[in-house]
Amino acid sequence: MALDLSLLLEALNSVTAIPIIPFKGDKIDYTGHAKNVDYLMRNNYLDEGRQRVIAIAGTSLIHHISETEQLRLIDKTGQQIGDDGILMSGIVPNPIRQAGQLIEAQAELRRPPDVYLLMPLSGVSSPEGIYQEYMKFGERYGTACGARFLYYFRQKRDMAAVIRLLNDSPHFVGVKIGMGEEDVAPLVEGVGDSGIVMWGIGDRCTRPAELGTKGHTSGIAVAFARASDEINNAQRRGDYETSARIEADIAPLEDIRFMNERVYNYSAVIEAMILSGFDDIAAGTGGPFNPRVPSEIQEQLRGIAQDLKRYH
Repeated sequence: MALDLSLLLEALNSVTAIPIIPFKGDKIDYTGHAKNVDYLMRNNYLDEGRQRVIAIAGTSLIHHISETEQLRLIDKTGQQIGDDGILMSGIVPNPIRQAGQLIEAQAELRRPPDVYLLMPLSGVSSPEGIYQEYMKFGERYGTACGARFLYYFRQKRDMAAVIRLLNDSPHFVGVKIGMGEEDVAPLVEGVGDSGIVMWGIGDRCTRPAELGTKGHTSGIAVAFARASDEINNAQRRGDYETSARIEADIAPLEDIRFMNERVYNYSAVIEAMILSGFDDIAAGTGGPFNPRVPSEIQEQLRGIAQDLKRYH
């Protein structure tokens, strides 16, 4: 049964942990993925007994795997977390009919996702097209599958259309900001009570939270869950000083991940996991289009991984 909307929105005011998909050569290591999900579920430092939110999304490399592989990953992740966590599934909307078919398949799983994150659209589009197509998409799959959607905001020109979409569609319950802090205020004001406005550019999120975002996504929680969780705990109680202090600790890793248009978003996490030496997580050998980092980056990450061990 789908979560009550108010409960879902409250649950999303948290850390959305996006674990990397580990690979062995060119094949997904499903056993390693299960190990990473188990780490996240066992190491939950969120206060007030809040449930862990886990997403299979962009940092997981969903753009580079087949629909069949993604369906298997969501199925295994959902069964593993059961009713003890919140499951978010990233959906690439190109082509849109194929995305709908994937949602239909995931909705039929024994443990379907609680919410779907619509990834940025590639190719030619217009703000009017974004609004019209997603209104139809939300109505179709929201009605037939009980699907709820988060919109991943990455095109500034589409802001008015996105705000209108969230206000008009009962199936779109929030927006994830993927551009910059300057987008927070207009989205928070425009969306109002129509949904959650979530920060989506990693754990460097103190200032966005001060500006009004609720919750954030984390690609490093799979290795350093305590840091991400304690940042969110601090923000929820209005303790931005503590949030900023922890953010400063993880900033060197985030700086490498997001350098040069996010070039090491995936591979820096892999390297930090390997260099940490922890045996309760699985890094794999690097993924499609995302090999291990160059030696000079590895040397930087060596010290960073040691410094962050206390947050594992």
